[in-house]
Amino acid sequence: MTDTPVSGFVAPGFEPVREAFEANFASGEEQGACFALRIGGETLVDIRGGWADRAKERLWDETTIVPIYSATKGISALVLAMAVESLPAGYETPVCDVWPEFVAEGKGGVTIGQMASHQAGLPGFESEIDPAIWLDPPICAAAIAALPPMWPPGTAHGYHPLTWGYMLGEVVERITGRTVGAILKEDICGPAGIDFQIGLPEKDEPRVGDMLRPRTLAPLGNLTPERRAAFVYKWSSPDRAGRTWREIEIPSANGHGTALGVASLYEAYARGGTVAGGKTLLRGDTLEALIRPRVDGPDLVLPMPTKFGAGIMINNHGSFGPNPETLGHSGWGGSMAIADPARELAAAYVMNRQSSSLVGDPRAARLVEAAYGCL
Repeated sequence: MTDTPVSGFVAPGFEPVREAFEANFASGEEQGACFALRIGGETLVDIRGGWADRAKERLWDETTIVPIYSATKGISALVLAMAVESLPAGYETPVCDVWPEFVAEGKGGVTIGQMASHQAGLPGFESEIDPAIWLDPPICAAAIAALPPMWPPGTAHGYHPLTWGYMLGEVVERITGRTVGAILKEDICGPAGIDFQIGLPEKDEPRVGDMLRPRTLAPLGNLTPERRAAFVYKWSSPDRAGRTWREIEIPSANGHGTALGVASLYEAYARGGTVAGGKTLLRGDTLEALIRPRVDGPDLVLPMPTKFGAGIMINNHGSFGPNPETLGHSGWGGSMAIADPARELAAAYVMNRQSSSLVGDPRAARLVEAAYGCL
């Protein structure tokens, strides 16, 4: 179907997934990409194809990693859930109980659950800042803590594309004394051999694929103040390239890994809190609190209704497959990870040619549709 080099493993009966993967290349939509599917704790698809670099000189192989942008949130939400297990009130704990500075500007009643479900009213900086502070997480977290909310917290929700991760990272570190990236490395990914990191060491730099930015802006609709703060201003985000951006920890945006690594972590949502390798991260009641719908309806930042648990998106838009209860998250440019508890299914798609899709990139959606068609 395509002259693009494709390699990896496809279990018998799942050949249509490979065909859909090759079709994405044949249509000219891909540079390099990878897709992984696990069901019942078993890897059924782990395929990759194309090139890791712009010049098409370096094949995308089993060691290639790329940033997955906001699909990182679903993984960071698991680490937050692990941290809140130690709190008597769990997600209902006010943020300021663990992070006293957050009380500023009337935010004393904001709970950790509200913060995690995009209800805090802090989607970005309305007034100009030096974008360099995004590259200094403690400074950035302090600046976010000092902000007045853009809507009364708890009365509405609006997606927090970047600030979410700085708040979550600060809360996790205040509770545990460790960073999200350290917990992932030391307690989860390292022991299980899962290829995913938040905070990329220099030794892994040669494995990172070149990202080809989208050619058009995402369709945001009417540019409200909330959307401008979140996405539009020249200070709304850092330069998302370079060594500094990759080595710091941004739990909302800069996780790096393979598709199999991402799917292996999202498997916790599909298999009762247990990730690939057999480690159980969460008690059953904590997982239930994490995935329980906390908001469902109009989003003040994204131009669509959204439905969130405590940091994980719920499939009200149908982009994560046929089950409306499937959990997942998309990332800037098209990356996507999903978990369907009804089938103990976890899947992830990562790539380096970014599109302007906000949720449910068509390339990923085709792969998910093909996978379900094989069941």
